[in-house]
Amino acid sequence: MRRADRLFQIVQHLRGGRLVTAKTLAERLEVSPRTIYRDIADLIGSGVPIEGEAGVGYVMRVGYDLPPLMFTNDEITALVAGARMIRAWGGMAMAEAAEEALIKIEAVLPDAVRARLAQVQVHAMQTPDMPMELREQIDRIETLIAARTTAHIRYADGAGAASDRVIRPLGLYYWGKVWTLVAWCELRNDFRVFRADRISDMTPGARFRVTPETALPAFYEKMRRQGMPDIDKFR
Repeated sequence: MRRADRLFQIVQHLRGGRLVTAKTLAERLEVSPRTIYRDIADLIGSGVPIEGEAGVGYVMRVGYDLPPLMFTNDEITALVAGARMIRAWGGMAMAEAAEEALIKIEAVLPDAVRARLAQVQVHAMQTPDMPMELREQIDRIETLIAARTTAHIRYADGAGAASDRVIRPLGLYYWGKVWTLVAWCELRNDFRVFRADRISDMTPGARFRVTPETALPAFYEKMRRQGMPDIDKFR
């Protein structure tokens, strides 16, 4: 977890005027109590009305709220451009979520910053390479990844040869023209990379447990050892 996210979470846990110990916060955020002590000191130094001390606990004054969201012009450009790219080339559920996120961000921005959203002139246009069926497929794959659910798929390679696989979906990647899925393949007992547009008859299966040997960090390490070769060699 990024430090900024952790500081935000600490404020959320201290809302409501309840005494919370550093030990409890450390357990919830999976860090050491010493880290919590430093974070609390920084929050107090920045003006957050937290009272208490080490060994006793901390409480935040009732009614305190976070200051308005602030973004630089570059950050706003990145947010808008990212949402528009997902709208053009991502899954349908992803596209809707990106639009909703921008609406929520806009609602809490100060007026001067909100105007910048409408001024961003970075656009993305949908192409025939992204038919509705593929966009729906991407959403289904993302759902399987989030739920850690296996899938039985039928897959056609570049030559058109089809095979049936049982996979553990791990991550989706966009390469500018194609979406690929990194998965653990039960047939090969190894990592494989599949083009999303070549997957058909995808049926959800049982939940799976991620192990160090079958997780994405192990895949990245394998790619580093092999010099990051072309993805077509790993299907």
